Amino acid sequence: PAHRRPFVRRSDSFDSRSSQGSKVVGITMHGIADVEEDDVYLVKQKYGYLSIFFSLVQTIVLVVMVYECGIAPLRINPMVGPYPDALDTWGGKNSLLILEDGEWWRLATPILLHAGIIHLFCNISVQLETGAFFEREWGSTTWLVIYLSSALGSSILSTCAMPNSISVGSSGAVMGLFGGKLAEVFCRSCEATNTSIQARIGHEVRMEQLNGVLCSVILVALMSFIPFVDWAAHLGGLVAGVTVGWMLFSSSPKSYIFMALWFCLGSIGTVAYFTLSLRYMTSGVIELPEELRDVCGYYKQFFEDYECNCMQLHNGDGD
Repeated sequence: PAHRRPFVRRSDSFDSRSSQGSKVVGITMHGIADVEEDDVYLVKQKYGYLSIFFSLVQTIVLVVMVYECGIAPLRINPMVGPYPDALDTWGGKNSLLILEDGEWWRLATPILLHAGIIHLFCNISVQLETGAFFEREWGSTTWLVIYLSSALGSSILSTCAMPNSISVGSSGAVMGLFGGKLAEVFCRSCEATNTSIQARIGHEVRMEQLNGVLCSVILVALMSFIPFVDWAAHLGGLVAGVTVGWMLFSSSPKSYIFMALWFCLGSIGTVAYFTLSLRYMTSGVIELPEELRDVCGYYKQFFEDYECNCMQLHNGDGD
């Protein structure tokens, strides 16, 4: 059929071609089988190892946090998770502590934290499905560079644009993976699709992925208008993923002109984004809410039965 989905196979798995070159022995879900070469899409590795690793760590962190700090009532945390002060205690993005107390590590730790079970499920479901497939295509090193740089980019813009909130979650990094895929599509759009079977199949797969990525980005953008959703983290992760992706995938085109073009765009974009956002973040013009120094006390203003279990435990004041 003309629109048959390509069969995915590792580039280093067992390959046996007939004299006509029309068949490939591939490893399928049901064992080793003959498949038409036109259906084979080669990827770099069998599993998304880092996608699985980060998802596992994020799950363990939430379980331990809930065990230690308890679950808040749904009217306080509708995500079915701990009290908000627990998120701050465990390393959530807190603009006041980052800029005034020098706790810069809070720009990275939010990707390991989630507000609750619902929040975690939404993020790791994308991370283990789409994110893991991107890792299989790109390789773990490229995936990790985009994931971590997008996480930093999301936290930096969130600190600049939403300094009044405590933010956690890997959604900014996931948006960065989407940005990386957009960058790959841009870079490889300069390739000729008739040079080889793999070039044609890769082009078809990326066009299908492009549709899915654009739908996901639009959906997340619409969700960003919901109260308590950190739209700045989503946007920051996406921008960082695109600019870093331009650098990493600039070697994809066969033309040296396009290679230089995408690398220059990526380099300039990455340096400009991180330099300008960091300069603004440290310029002193951001109004920092002093109440973020005592997150527990802040939330007690709104909820009479608010419990500060996690903060008391870490301060050594609990029973």
